[in-house]
Amino acid sequence: MTHPATRHELRLRFGVARPVVAMIHLPPLPGAPGFTPSEGRSPLAGIVERVRRDARILVEEGVDGILVENFGDAPFHPGRVPPETVAALTLAVSAAQDEAAGLPVGLNVLRNDARSGVGIAVATGADFLRINVHTGTMFTDQGMLEGRAWETVRERERLCPSLLILADVEVKHAAPPPGVSRTDAARDLRLRGFADVLVVSGSGTGRPTDPAVVDEVRAAVTDAPVWVGSGLSPTNARELLGRAEGAIVGSALMEGGRPGGPIDPGRVRQLLDAARG
Repeated sequence: MTHPATRHELRLRFGVARPVVAMIHLPPLPGAPGFTPSEGRSPLAGIVERVRRDARILVEEGVDGILVENFGDAPFHPGRVPPETVAALTLAVSAAQDEAAGLPVGLNVLRNDARSGVGIAVATGADFLRINVHTGTMFTDQGMLEGRAWETVRERERLCPSLLILADVEVKHAAPPPGVSRTDAARDLRLRGFADVLVVSGSGTGRPTDPAVVDEVRAAVTDAPVWVGSGLSPTNARELLGRAEGAIVGSALMEGGRPGGPIDPGRVRQLLDAARG
């Protein structure tokens, strides 16, 4: 595949012009505070079954893709995650794929381990990888995170060239260095980091994305698909998807609207009805 992807290529991959990709937030994985092993042969059996259940619901309700994320692993590693996290995420992505009925399935390795994400994609055949800091730097609760596009893109081309990179513009729970403009950061992601999709979010998990920021990024990089990365809800879905070209949604689909919870089919239905009007 030639990168970065065009809008036409994304439409072929997801089957729609404005895909709604639903997140599965994993509970704490082995090694993270709060990990609770299942009884029996596999300590991950409970997590795998929950992933399967969530993925089945998402497919039945009609989402356009699924993104698996180690959301429960806070506090997050600023760099490489340990091998047990990679192994657990691989199992989780594979479980989601088993239930996905051919829908694209991707992952995000929090906080910013794109190299492990590429490795998991090689093992599972995942369709896309979200990267929080792909180019430049951001100040976060893990300290300063630096993009490693030079490594990620080369390894993607070597190992899994069809893997899409979804890269955040000024990722949530973070702040850019002084003097770095949002438009320059967006241009660098596309033109120098070869990101296939630019993701624009609110300031934190579940917080609404500012429509004006979506417009700003689209105007700065006119050939790049721009997606909403947080805060999509039944009340703002029509407006945001009228401006953006896709969305990643998590908290609004979970029981009680709480991040990290299991998927609630009624909330999925309500959001998709609002988004598709």
